[in-house]
Amino acid sequence: MGGDDARLRAVVSLAQTMAAAQTPRGCWRAAALGAREALGGSFAALSVWERDRGRLRVLVNAGARAEGEEEFPEEEVYPVHRFPEITEFLHERWAGGGEPDAWVETAEGPVDGEPDSAATGYGPGYCHQRVAALRRRGRGCCVVAPIVLHGRAWGELYVARPVGAPVFGRADADFATVLAAVVAAGLAQTERLEEVRKLAFTDPLTGLANRRAVDVRLDEALERHRAEGEVVSLVVCDLNGLKWVNDTHGHAVGDRLLERFGSVLSRCGAILPGALAARLGGDEFCLLAVGPGADEVVTVATELCERAAGLEFGNGVACGIASTGDDIGPVVSARRLFRLADAAQYRAKAARSDRPVVAGRDDEVIRLADSPPKSPHDRRRLRGNPPEH
Repeated sequence: MGGDDARLRAVVSLAQTMAAAQTPRGCWRAAALGAREALGGSFAALSVWERDRGRLRVLVNAGARAEGEEEFPEEEVYPVHRFPEITEFLHERWAGGGEPDAWVETAEGPVDGEPDSAATGYGPGYCHQRVAALRRRGRGCCVVAPIVLHGRAWGELYVARPVGAPVFGRADADFATVLAAVVAAGLAQTERLEEVRKLAFTDPLTGLANRRAVDVRLDEALERHRAEGEVVSLVVCDLNGLKWVNDTHGHAVGDRLLERFGSVLSRCGAILPGALAARLGGDEFCLLAVGPGADEVVTVATELCERAAGLEFGNGVACGIASTGDDIGPVVSARRLFRLADAAQYRAKAARSDRPVVAGRDDEVIRLADSPPKSPHDRRRLRGNPPEH
């Protein structure tokens, strides 16, 4: 009974730690570490089956890693044809109404006289690749549990013990099957949370980041600017003539124009390493760049204006730039940088400029950003916030 209690506690602990994880990586790590502890292993890994590429990709290696094994490997992949039990045996087994049971492999390979069974006698079949991997990494045995998510094979949970440790038994394999089901539930929850998180930070029409995402990234960027001197640049764009397009051709055409400009913005933003392309709302977009110099940002923004001018039904963009790489004074908050970029964009729009206007290179921009609006409709893009001094 004591053993049953310990395993029940292990299951509860695994579920709780996966639920508490804040990121996919945290969830994968919790799954591997929890399974390793529950099964008394020295090492555990979680892998996903990428059907479109025909491979198993290792997401996390936890515990006593062998030489060359990374905790979160960038490219540790294995062709699934080397592991037929993933695509053939297991699929046939549960497609026929059975359960995707776990199995055990040992470094000794198959038992004499039983060429088609693992050394324990209850695996889906001798897998030379797994046996070779066990030997190469100094491990004595492993238990492999398929993970089924949304009714399909998602990947596998793998737990190993070192040479000399007791070999996993049938009860261990059965318990690994239970653990894999708990892991699947945790992964499903993480997927849902990631989808919610993605929706919360994504503009649904263009697929770009939204204002919330910009606010979060800009706050982080300005912290780096204050701590390390990183250049932070904000490019704010107002798509000209959208109301005319909506009124004349309909909102469907207007939406297509927004989507096309979003694609142009994304393409130009990709020139700046790590830049964030976003739709702030309505006809207003922005690029947030951290690291590239102000001149580089101006060059990209100029190309953006040129490309936008060629969009069907479009009438170009009004583009304003504020960069800590220019002489704009201290930037004590994200709001200050936004006001400067807005003021520059307002100047570009008022002048019908086909090129960006840059704060610090146009003296009027800083005055405009720091002066109160003359009317409720004046400088509608300046966020409606009082100026900072």
